[in-house]
Amino acid sequence: MNPQPSRRFPDYLFLLGFCGFFFFFGLSYFGLIGADEPRYAQVAREMLARRDWITPTLNFHPWLEKPPLYYWQAMAAYALFGVSDWAARLPSAIDATVMVFAVYLVLRRFRPGLHLDGALMVASLAGVIGFARAASMDMPLAAMFTISLLAWLAWHESKSRKYLACFYVFLALAMLAKGPVAPFLALVIITLFAWAKGDMQLLRQTLWIPGILLFCGLALPWYLAVQLRNPEFFHIFILQHNLARFGSNLYHHTEPFWYYLPVTLLALVPWTVFALAALVEVLTSWWRRGREWVASENSLNVFLVIWLLAPVIFFSLSQSKLPGYILPALPAGGLLLAEYVRRRLEADGHPPLVLVILHALAASAPIVPAVMIQYLVLQHRLPWGAGAMLSVGLAALVAIGIAITLRTQMGLRGLRFVTLVPVVLVIAAVLRIGSPALNDKLSARALADEISEVEMKPMPLAVFRVPREVEFGLQFYRNQTIGRYEAGQVPEGEHLVVAPAGSQTALARRVPGRRVSYLGHFAPQDLDYFWVGN
Repeated sequence: MNPQPSRRFPDYLFLLGFCGFFFFFGLSYFGLIGADEPRYAQVAREMLARRDWITPTLNFHPWLEKPPLYYWQAMAAYALFGVSDWAARLPSAIDATVMVFAVYLVLRRFRPGLHLDGALMVASLAGVIGFARAASMDMPLAAMFTISLLAWLAWHESKSRKYLACFYVFLALAMLAKGPVAPFLALVIITLFAWAKGDMQLLRQTLWIPGILLFCGLALPWYLAVQLRNPEFFHIFILQHNLARFGSNLYHHTEPFWYYLPVTLLALVPWTVFALAALVEVLTSWWRRGREWVASENSLNVFLVIWLLAPVIFFSLSQSKLPGYILPALPAGGLLLAEYVRRRLEADGHPPLVLVILHALAASAPIVPAVMIQYLVLQHRLPWGAGAMLSVGLAALVAIGIAITLRTQMGLRGLRFVTLVPVVLVIAAVLRIGSPALNDKLSARALADEISEVEMKPMPLAVFRVPREVEFGLQFYRNQTIGRYEAGQVPEGEHLVVAPAGSQTALARRVPGRRVSYLGHFAPQDLDYFWVGN
């Protein structure tokens, strides 16, 4: 039975509270990190400034690497709240929240009883929390893809065409988030499931003409419009950033074939141990009992296994690998775990002792690097001392508490509650303890602020031999085009330039006959900044 409406309101508040803390709290505590966050944020700012919803630009030149969904969302956030780094991260946080509520609603409708647990398990996955706080396309893709597959599951359970229509709507949004990889993966997952079930008619029924037309009507207009405005779009986006990215190391993101094994295990923290147990249990039963077992009450578990493994295997074959690629697979891990807990509760409700111990250790272990995050960021190591002993002691206490709770009368009914405790502690520690170090060491925000304090008037800014992260970060925080000396982009008039410490002589050789004056040193990233005269 579905819960009464009076019981749903507390659930909504509970989910909102945790999503608010997991995804929204402290979004501005540290600046945009890496090359992608500030670059995507700046693209959205330029599109808003030009009132152009079709062509993404960077430095007001077409930037055709990604589709527009994130840019559209960020433009809306900028229009409402102004341009800032936290507004740039807002779309991912909102998308993650919508995804979590979609999980809750589908489970409540078709698998009532653990619907709140399942939603919180998905919300608390390390990979979901991390990318929900990032200004990137990964969470918009994962959220839209997840909602589309949840809608397909709802259609599969009920045969109601309204759910199949929702499947095509959100699949179209997923294609606008990251490209044709979304419908491709959905087709692979559904085809494999139909084969596993021995019912290929399921695939034919999914290919519903009105739904396909709805998908095309939502997804294709932008692709057609951007191609008409930018004839190079097909070559850049489809050939280079989809096919060449998958089949070659064109963008220098090569990793070994097994790369996504540890990435997936880490992304499933704190639920890794029980998620693996659920995966092994379903695969073992599937292997032993075959299609009749799949076609019975176990089809959902098989679908979730395929959903979890297909993206991981697919992107393992790619020559270009980044952690965010497998984000669309992670919600399946949380749902698989919820179904595992349901089965155990229907049995005796007490998990095996070895799983309890391993889960307690895996769930509490992140407390140590979270408390010591400043050392990890600044020194790239965990020094042994009073701080390390304190963090290990705290993690041990939490692990003992988790193990005792799960072995008492509460059993698996307490799994959600005790496992969320270390998640909350880790997020709080990272934001409260690590934010200053993350901001100074990994973001250009503090550097941009320091440069603004020393310049007497707004001046052009260039960089010399610095990472892309610094270049794109300065571009966003100063909202100006950044010249790169190595590319011959040396401003003609007086300007500022950022370079590695001790680069003044090499810098002077690039601008013969012009005065180069040292202005200051940004110690966290070992960078100097200079004034270059006419």
